[in-house]
Amino acid sequence: METSSWDLGIFEQVVRHYAQLESPISDIKGVDFNILGDHFSPILVVLAPLYRVFPSALTLLVAQAALIALSIVPITRAAIRTLGKPRGAAVGFAYGISWGIQSAVDFDFHEICFAVPILAFTLQRMLEQRWKSAALWSLPLVLVKEDLGLTVAAIGACIFFFGSKKIGAPLASFGVAAFLLVMFVLIPGVNEEGEYGYWEKLGEHSGPGVHSLSGLFLDGTSIKITTLFLLLGITGFVALRSPLSLLLAPTLGWRFISDESNYWGTDWHYNAVLMPILFAALIDGLRLMKESRRTWVQRYAANTVPAVLAISIALTRQFPFKALFDLDTYRTTAKVRSAEKVIALVPEGVTVETSGGILSHLTGKSRVFWVGGTGGISPDFIVVNLAEWNPAPNGNFAGYARNAHPGSTYTVAYRDPNYVVLRRSASA
Repeated sequence: METSSWDLGIFEQVVRHYAQLESPISDIKGVDFNILGDHFSPILVVLAPLYRVFPSALTLLVAQAALIALSIVPITRAAIRTLGKPRGAAVGFAYGISWGIQSAVDFDFHEICFAVPILAFTLQRMLEQRWKSAALWSLPLVLVKEDLGLTVAAIGACIFFFGSKKIGAPLASFGVAAFLLVMFVLIPGVNEEGEYGYWEKLGEHSGPGVHSLSGLFLDGTSIKITTLFLLLGITGFVALRSPLSLLLAPTLGWRFISDESNYWGTDWHYNAVLMPILFAALIDGLRLMKESRRTWVQRYAANTVPAVLAISIALTRQFPFKALFDLDTYRTTAKVRSAEKVIALVPEGVTVETSGGILSHLTGKSRVFWVGGTGGISPDFIVVNLAEWNPAPNGNFAGYARNAHPGSTYTVAYRDPNYVVLRRSASA
């Protein structure tokens, strides 16, 4: 009941349609909205069989946890191979509780949970100088999200300059081509407006092929510096010693150029894909530092792993995992009990208009729309989460519903301090 629901509800609708062998529609985004015209994440289809057996938003959360946990395996193996068992295991543990991972697990569900293990296995192969295997592992990234084609291109460039030119060049070309195809052909081809809808977030004067770089340096400078400090600081800044740290550039680039302040900071899921890169760069950086002729560099490397472990543990008290140590996390509140009553009240197969909070608890059994996004459809139920949305401060909820959906009459089916449920009773 603590999920913000927006993304989780959207993705459940998408996976639910995939499981029914239908187009990936999310009515939360808009009536009959095809999600491939918003973000390009066809990899979500692999969750369809699991969802068909266990049709619930919880299935997505479990799958996300499992995928992210899986990424710990290649990072730990690479660390043990390079640093030995005790130090390698410590690095793996620090990665598993790193703040970027914490924030992603805490934030509903997002398609980047696929990118995290794919990147981790790719980077393990790169650390082992298995360039062909690394290239093959990176290919599915273009199916996770539209911007990751640039990350594939960066991986190809890294392999080209530090490994195999024969493998790196075509991989980099593939990444760029995939990015251009998705951004300028596939997404616009599905989008009702015939364009990629997020260009406007890349700067005041941005558009396809035109981006304002001023935002990279001027907007939200303190937030961006803090984010960079925390990203590099969890590796004791050793990640900078490795060329693998260059793979951070594509993701950090589009985030910092953007006008969207949510992209700049440490919240949500945006830093999860950077965690495998940072810790792989840490492993590689420690290897390179041990080979240094400078005594102080060798000493720094010798003390880095305990410091990294301590930093990750310390930051846990500032990031979402801190809730695990709060007894209130394990208590059922009055609001939760209220939400459970509302969920039980809404039958299967109906249409529902609602806001966040309870939204993702209804998408598995009903056709759910976001507030004001029913496209002329009069929903069977309107669920008002008073903590997020109060459309009738005067208490006349039935009057609000009648005005919002002319021609339909609604009555209050349930009401308490947390929720109001309106049921459509008749048509005029």
